[in-house]
Amino acid sequence: MRDSGKRDSGKGDSVVGDPEKGKSGKGKQAGKNSAPGTNGDALEPIPDDIEEFVERLKEEAGYKTSFDVIVRQMTLGGKKTAFFMLNGLSSGQLMTEILERLTFLQADAVTSHALESFMNLFVPAVQVEQEKDWNMMMTGVLSGSTGMYIDGESTMLIIDTKMFPMRGPEEPSLERVVRGSRDGFVETMLMNVSLVRRRLRDPMLRLENIRVGERTRSDVCVAYIDDIADKELVESIRDKITAVKLDGIPLADKQLEEATVKRGWNPYPLVRYSERPDVVAAHLLEGNVAVFVDTSPSVMILPTTFFDLVQHAEENRQTPFIGTYLRWLRFFGIMASLFLVPIWLLFAMNPHLLPPSLAFIGPAKLSKLPLFVQFLLAEAGIDLMRMAAIHTPTPLAMAISLVSAILVGDIAVQTGLFINEVILYMAIAAIGMFATPSYELSLANRIVRLLLICLVAAFHIPGLVLGWTAVFVLLVMQRSFNRPYMWPFIPFDPKGMINIILRMPVMKNKKRPNLLRPQQRDKMPDAEGG
Repeated sequence: MRDSGKRDSGKGDSVVGDPEKGKSGKGKQAGKNSAPGTNGDALEPIPDDIEEFVERLKEEAGYKTSFDVIVRQMTLGGKKTAFFMLNGLSSGQLMTEILERLTFLQADAVTSHALESFMNLFVPAVQVEQEKDWNMMMTGVLSGSTGMYIDGESTMLIIDTKMFPMRGPEEPSLERVVRGSRDGFVETMLMNVSLVRRRLRDPMLRLENIRVGERTRSDVCVAYIDDIADKELVESIRDKITAVKLDGIPLADKQLEEATVKRGWNPYPLVRYSERPDVVAAHLLEGNVAVFVDTSPSVMILPTTFFDLVQHAEENRQTPFIGTYLRWLRFFGIMASLFLVPIWLLFAMNPHLLPPSLAFIGPAKLSKLPLFVQFLLAEAGIDLMRMAAIHTPTPLAMAISLVSAILVGDIAVQTGLFINEVILYMAIAAIGMFATPSYELSLANRIVRLLLICLVAAFHIPGLVLGWTAVFVLLVMQRSFNRPYMWPFIPFDPKGMINIILRMPVMKNKKRPNLLRPQQRDKMPDAEGG
């Protein structure tokens, strides 16, 4: 087993061993599913002849076939060298500066130990590592580094020259706040880690890098605060990630979630996603673990609960009183999106259940279609409008919204397809769904609402009661990385429940949640320690 303490492109304080090490097979001979960068038990040697080295690059890396594969051969200090890199992932400007420095080398300046001379004396780069394994060298270059080959040496220098295509940090569209930072995560993991580092200047913050995927070799970073996070939780998450056996995760964190959480057909999310660095930093201080995946602008926060998914950063950007009001209002909207339509449908189909003072709740007039069919059509219509808004170019989105509103809200009622009450209650449910901070939770609640509508239409009161009970039991039985999903309601934790109901002042919120089993429960520093 090779040394597992090697850093990878400066992306963390510590790096766990490569999860793919220990597999059999070398390069092309490992079988159909092998790919460059797949590691085996035995070390795959690098050829010590430059001609053989270049020929192997033609065969296994696509040199002379793929236009972005570059091999720059030069004689430096009397030694034949070859620089192997990918155009677009490696910085051409940095490599030009390095080559300019190396061209001044004289033959007598390079000792018989050429590799050590270049490593310790001549290559002007911040991060340079030696690599003896062909597959690890290929993975490093395919990740954006530059490999420097010296004729006669079976070890190469891996120079960190990464320069990924990257957009600037922008405010996330799903987690906007009135007051607060406007930076959000991007598709480059190193930038995302830096945004969190800027907020957490704690030397105990750990960022462990793991590569996932036989072919994609995607970088995955497990972040936690070493003296706060539960060691067993960190170990469990690390083990689940390293145990993933896939060709790759080109869809990044979503595929990684399905491969590690394995929730099957359960619609409710068992992880929380965030695109805000301040939210991730706050959860790390609580004792959570964050998982960054390269090429994804969102970060997984583990473990999570149902009540974590209904909170928003805006609540903590306002005073405790206003934050509590916003939280209660959001809770009411989420509950309305779940239960308002099924309850109204039950009373509309059974008006004798209503007291005389609430007789107005039923429909003023009937349509040719049954009520539950109208609700199902309205649900499908809202989903179609939402998908149309996503897939419509921005200049046309407003026109699509106006057309949809006119067709659904006016013409559909006038033609008798829908009644006014159906449009009203579906609009309230849709507003509650859009007020849900977690997009995944809002979609799960919509599925539950459809299920309750069908059960009420088929079985009336027993259907509603059985549906509610089944959904509640499902939520209670769920666990997110061995943590109860409905905590602090079940199991009941009074202090945790108070923190859910009320947005407590910062100086009153002195303890970390019991759910996370943190090593340090107290958030406040000792008086002596400042």
